[in-house]
Amino acid sequence: LPMAFRDVNARRHIGLQQLSALASTGRTFLGPVKSHKFIVDEITKQSTLICSVVRLLESLDLTSAVGQLLNESIQAQKKEFKTGMSTLLFLVGAWSSAVVECLQQNVPVPAIVSVMSEGLNSCCERVQCLQIPTHDVKKELCSSRVRPKASESKTGQAGRDAFTNPWDLLCFQRDISATEEVIPINSCSHQGDDCNFNKLLVSPLAGFGSVALFVKAAGDRSSPALSGSAVTASSCITQKLTHSRHFSTLGKGPSASQQGSFQGHLSGPPADVCGCCGLGHLAVALSHGNQSSVKLLQSIAAYQQERAEGSGNSQINIAEIVTCCVLGLPESYSCVSPGFVTLVSPEQASVIKHFADKPLRVLLMDGDLTEGYRHLGFNRPPNVRTILEHPSPQGWAGDAWLSKTLDILMSFEVNLVLVKGNVCKNLMERCTASRILVVGCVARDVLRAFGAATGARAVTYLSQLNAASVGSGAWAELWKSSDGRAVDLGELLPARISAGGIALLTAVLTTALPCKAQLLEDQFWTLLYRLHHALKDGKVFPGGGAVELLCLSHVQALAEQPGRPGSDRAAREFPSPWLAEHKPVVLQALASGWRRYLAVLLRNTARAGSELEAGASVDRHLQEAAACGSPSAYILEQFRRGGVLGSGSEPDPEQVTGLRVCDNVAAKTEAWRRALDLVLLVLQTDAEIVTGPRGHQILNSPVSSEFMFL
Repeated sequence: LPMAFRDVNARRHIGLQQLSALASTGRTFLGPVKSHKFIVDEITKQSTLICSVVRLLESLDLTSAVGQLLNESIQAQKKEFKTGMSTLLFLVGAWSSAVVECLQQNVPVPAIVSVMSEGLNSCCERVQCLQIPTHDVKKELCSSRVRPKASESKTGQAGRDAFTNPWDLLCFQRDISATEEVIPINSCSHQGDDCNFNKLLVSPLAGFGSVALFVKAAGDRSSPALSGSAVTASSCITQKLTHSRHFSTLGKGPSASQQGSFQGHLSGPPADVCGCCGLGHLAVALSHGNQSSVKLLQSIAAYQQERAEGSGNSQINIAEIVTCCVLGLPESYSCVSPGFVTLVSPEQASVIKHFADKPLRVLLMDGDLTEGYRHLGFNRPPNVRTILEHPSPQGWAGDAWLSKTLDILMSFEVNLVLVKGNVCKNLMERCTASRILVVGCVARDVLRAFGAATGARAVTYLSQLNAASVGSGAWAELWKSSDGRAVDLGELLPARISAGGIALLTAVLTTALPCKAQLLEDQFWTLLYRLHHALKDGKVFPGGGAVELLCLSHVQALAEQPGRPGSDRAAREFPSPWLAEHKPVVLQALASGWRRYLAVLLRNTARAGSELEAGASVDRHLQEAAACGSPSAYILEQFRRGGVLGSGSEPDPEQVTGLRVCDNVAAKTEAWRRALDLVLLVLQTDAEIVTGPRGHQILNSPVSSEFMFL
């Protein structure tokens, strides 16, 4: 096979150009107002709506070396944090273009690598003064009240650069003019015991759903169940498309009179952001405009904190949460149900109806329920295909295995089988005919929850089954919507499987559009992990571009300082005279990445009509921060007043912003580091060597002149 060789370390570095081109596909995903993309399958012609960098990369051709490196960086960020991928992708593109400009100015590669690395490390240290403890966030938000706008004119002192408690400069609740028409807010002082979200959950959780919680979409004022505080909180989010019958979240759910006591839903004030010891407020601040998932998360947090009452644990246990997408219902029907909600066939639904109000004996299978399944140590090589294992064309051995398996299940009187892997289709049919409910592809956490609640012990093979492995006390029923009606959507029906005292919740995500199901699920998990990491870190960053603006101001200050050794902090960070010569150019390139980030963020949040206007707004804020003398104090004060990158020096009274936006600390800074590491790795690649069958394709392609064939 021919081997192709290409020099990539020219002034127009090919690898960086490819990286910039790939990253440009996700620039619309930055910020809370994202532009969705339709991905169309060339084979099935089915379309999927995405608003995630991970889903986008799954649909792109990443066969090149640069594409593979980019995908590995994104996947590493997703595996560790589940958030920050959009920031990572954008900065990869911005800094790739900036490094190419440095190469065109004959800046040596070692200087680019050294100065950019030191510059980013300096930024990470500089932004630590903006970190806000989560307990201060929750305390401040729970105690915040609507105040007259006169207090808005008071500005905080900007004399000191570092603060013992930066939250002293912040106030998440926006001031509202007394002349403005405001929906009455049922504050905690007016609600009494009703404000305690947890107390309202005692009754339904003890009996698993005696009272229904209907999670209404944010902004739907048709029902009195939506409190005024929720309307104020939801108004802080930039408005979404509301004139589309498909994408509007203002669903036509049942009225308050229809919300009776139905089984399988958590109860409580569906939009009470005063509950959950401030977790509701923190979730809104981390939602970045995802209002529908906030309501679900508030219910989950209230339930888990009710269970952990007295333990002092305020963390969100992600292992106790699963999701289920139900197609055919409006998004306003989304809710949280105790237990395990999954989709079953109509035949399985008939078995569930037969089990109404009957306790079930449970079997948990930690593997596949098939004849040829072997656990990980005994799996056959994946590249070996078995044509015929048994010389019996009639399939007698398969029938014997089916009969033997069914006999084992019936001998132990098993009614419910939860399988982690796949289930033999023929066995599924036989079990259904014998009124044994078998559910496949069940997450390991679900098996663990049912094991703890029913006393069942997971087995790998049926030959390991004994009386001690079978649990009891579970039950199954068809899942009902918030108006109390069972959902019959044709091919697949939602069913709820639960047990007494089970530590498991299912977020049921409903939508009328199949192409939107994956999007809703991604948005829910993203918000859930943001809240999880915020509680784990114990601190958050002010969002909306606040941290990036401080980085931009700091890097520009370093670039403008003289490079005399020992004369200032910049000289100590870059002691070599050779590095000091190229320091201003490289630092300006690093700053250009932050500037592009802020400009696109302003453009995507509809605060600027164009990127040129957004850039002018960023420059104005930089000048004001420099005139203030303390950029961090200026940024915190602007954040308190209604957002750092506002369109004017005064808050816009037309934009009643209830809660500020926050970001995760570790996820954001790690996204920065991964983005720069990837760019510098590609920068230091001086050659591309192609081997294998692709060499023939390159030989006959238009770019063959760029390669040397060996």
